[in-house]
Amino acid sequence: MAFGRYFEEFTVGETIKHWPGRTITEFDDTWFSLMTMNQHPLHIDEHYARTTQHGQRLVNGTLIFSLVVGMSVADISGRAIANLEYEEVKHLGPVFHGDSIYAVSVVLDVRESKGKPDRGVVYIQTKGYNQKDEVVLTLKRKVLVPKKPGETSNASP
Repeated sequence: MAFGRYFEEFTVGETIKHWPGRTITEFDDTWFSLMTMNQHPLHIDEHYARTTQHGQRLVNGTLIFSLVVGMSVADISGRAIANLEYEEVKHLGPVFHGDSIYAVSVVLDVRESKGKPDRGVVYIQTKGYNQKDEVVLTLKRKVLVPKKPGETSNASP
């Protein structure tokens, strides 16, 4: 089974469903928050979180970002030379302990590298959603991926 894709294997408009999803546990959230030094009590203090708008702890948003990007690696950037850019990261809904997160990506654009004919840039939008099919996060990113060996063209500089 291939891990990632070559440049020629991406098609503008293509939708890619990433599998498997991931259920977020209390341990995941607490450990990630402490490991990344995010000590906001909304993530690590149940008593405090009960007094807030949601009445419970929220999962750390950067954990959800990391998970959604990670879910897409096997399909999008497994062969990547580099992740060039992340943009328009939007947290659209809360995530709680016990929620399951899934991801789907759409190929927005593909273009050959101007300076190196053995690679190209793939522009992707990825959405993370929960078990209720509610979108909780969106992001766009540009990934530099190689072309298939022997398939380079004469891209202009």
